[in-house]
Amino acid sequence: MKSINRLATQAASVPLAADDIVEFHAARLLLLMLVCGTAGRIDGLTKMAKLDFFSRYPDFFLVARAAESEQGNSVTMQESNVVESSMVRHHYGPWDKRYYHVLAHLEAKQLITVSKEKKSYQIALTPLGKERAKALAELPSFASLVDRLKQIRESFGKKTGTYLKDLIYRLFDREVGQREMGKVIRS
Repeated sequence: MKSINRLATQAASVPLAADDIVEFHAARLLLLMLVCGTAGRIDGLTKMAKLDFFSRYPDFFLVARAAESEQGNSVTMQESNVVESSMVRHHYGPWDKRYYHVLAHLEAKQLITVSKEKKSYQIALTPLGKERAKALAELPSFASLVDRLKQIRESFGKKTGTYLKDLIYRLFDREVGQREMGKVIRS
């Protein structure tokens, strides 16, 4: 009995990182849908994940935006450790295995709806979700994220998920394309 209590105490004393908290990811995705979505809706998991990639990897976004504005001129990635929350290489580029859990959490809280339209999923804010996302957007702790999301929307908001996936593979072949499946993406 004594060893069980000691284990319980040790587990409780392990600090949680923001990356381990569902609400951290839920808040970011609510803001992503509010700011980058069309009327609070994003068409496709691929598009959501790629826009989220740029929100989580600010240096990758800056390089991609520069490359797009220079109409495809070669831009190289600088070494950086700026990553808001890591993603892994998946079949269609950057992905977070927690998406299904976080989206289910948001849907259960009646903050989003998820519906299938042909082969794609539409993720949309509910009226309550819009209200909560707008409240989050007003918080000083989310100001830099909201600013970055506005820039992402301006640069890539009208692009398709496939376009964004191809852009990421083209610009970041070493960092993403050549990375082994399931391995964390680093700059």
